[in-house]
Amino acid sequence: MSDTPDIKTQEAGEIARLLSYVVLFVGSVGLLVAARTIPASRFEALGAGAFPTIIFALIALMSAGAIFGALRDIPKAAYGDFIHHSAAWMRRCYLVFISLGAFSIYLLAIPLLGFSIASFVFLLSLQLILMPRSAKSVALAVVVAMVFSFGLNWLFAEVFTVFLPKGAL
Repeated sequence: MSDTPDIKTQEAGEIARLLSYVVLFVGSVGLLVAARTIPASRFEALGAGAFPTIIFALIALMSAGAIFGALRDIPKAAYGDFIHHSAAWMRRCYLVFISLGAFSIYLLAIPLLGFSIASFVFLLSLQLILMPRSAKSVALAVVVAMVFSFGLNWLFAEVFTVFLPKGAL
């Protein structure tokens, strides 16, 4: 087997496909367990969870078969290359991971700080991380964060009569 980029790209694609099979398997098993907890109806002999249980069981079986097939077809050396290329990709796309981390912290902060304060901090900090900084752009970022946090909260409360989370603090 030669080390041409096409072969390495194919191997990386096969490993990515294997990972997608694993995600499908785990998701279908989780949904299968959830479908088994659907209460039975007195109007149906099989119960409301019978059809989802069958579908998720079939998806889990097909995913397991695909996982074993992929494991058999991928050369052992490809795993190390995949990890190396994945780490390089993660370094190149670090802003995506910063954004996902900031969003996760934001979702955890909403119950504690409330929608307005958590949104303001999230929007302002993410804008400051992602944008080129000058006095004008920082001022614009503060205005945008204020409008889309406190302004949106006011709009929902006063116009739509929908109250967004206030927070424990």
